[in-house]
Amino acid sequence: MADPKDQNLGFATRMSHHGRAGAKAHGFVNPPVHRGSTVLFPDCESRKSAAAQRYEQVLTYGTAGGPTHHMLEDMVAEIEGGTRALIVGTGLAACMVPLLAYLKAGDHCLVPDSVYGPVRNLADGLMAGFGIETTYYDPTVDEAGMAALIRPNTKVVYTESPGSHTFELQDIPAIARAAHAAGAKVLMDNTWGFHTFQPFQHGVDVSIQALTKYAGGHSDVLLGSVTVNNPEDWHIVKGAASQLGQFASPDDCWLCLRGLRTLPVRLRQQAENGLTVARWLETRPEVLRLLHPALPSHPQHALFTRDFSGACSLFGMVLQPRYTEADAERVVDALRLFGIGASWGGYESLALPTAPSISRTAKDPNLGGPAIRIHIGLEEPEDLIADLAQALDRLPR
Repeated sequence: MADPKDQNLGFATRMSHHGRAGAKAHGFVNPPVHRGSTVLFPDCESRKSAAAQRYEQVLTYGTAGGPTHHMLEDMVAEIEGGTRALIVGTGLAACMVPLLAYLKAGDHCLVPDSVYGPVRNLADGLMAGFGIETTYYDPTVDEAGMAALIRPNTKVVYTESPGSHTFELQDIPAIARAAHAAGAKVLMDNTWGFHTFQPFQHGVDVSIQALTKYAGGHSDVLLGSVTVNNPEDWHIVKGAASQLGQFASPDDCWLCLRGLRTLPVRLRQQAENGLTVARWLETRPEVLRLLHPALPSHPQHALFTRDFSGACSLFGMVLQPRYTEADAERVVDALRLFGIGASWGGYESLALPTAPSISRTAKDPNLGGPAIRIHIGLEEPEDLIADLAQALDRLPR
């Protein structure tokens, strides 16, 4: 039988067969959910032996995970191109664990100004209270600019490409070169680039995913992952997660495993739908510009074509400066097929006003007009375009 990890097999084939007994195995297609807390051992020596293998996929106690967790770990590591993955309860937990794993009192961390808002709250809150200093940097910084920002006590360079709400792409290889030259670790929130950006090929040490998004795919799971590519980093993040008591429900892991089976076709279709809608929006007179890295009009489109194999379906739309934030809200309220809510990556389309609520300290966040973040789902693009048209038509000319 073919090995589902065989890189000669296509991505969709590997997602269909990875973590299963095999196409010709007798039994149910999907593996069962394994729930449990206490793990029993035949003798004390077996228990000590298992404890000594706490960084491996062995049963020790429920919080260390079971077979359902292990299958999801393997599949996420496969998608990210790493060797080991850790599953935690939320995307924010996946951001927090490696930050606290690599940083201690007196250390310095560099974070892009376009970072996911809750990570900024973490850096300015708990991390600052722990004596960890954070500097926010322009996400479009080049290698020399990053090298100039690094201090002797800089231990982590955090990245997120593209950035939340404003969608700046980062030159990850250049940033990684500068960070590694100074002995700092590179962490990346790679949720937008799940599968389409291979972090470890570009110098990233730790890749972070909100599995809540495309991995789950149905807006009913809260999960995160932390993926690494070498044993040293695995011991650090796994040990930190254990000390922090991080755990993910096996039922959510099972739902996420099920979601990953259809991830390739959903990603491909939603990316196509998203570009169809984005290109149409660029023609509308009410729109100043689109914040979509896959569009040639994006300022860092060259980085996209160099580093990404595809796009996702999340992007921003900036209205002409003559419109107000109230006008942006009026557009969102008038939409009939777009839900108003946080998160993205599910099968349903969403729209959410963003600016001027964007927090920035290193770079002026002014986009030139009020902004709306749009996620395109699996609906027919023609229906979504018609819905957007009737909403934009309500704006004064």
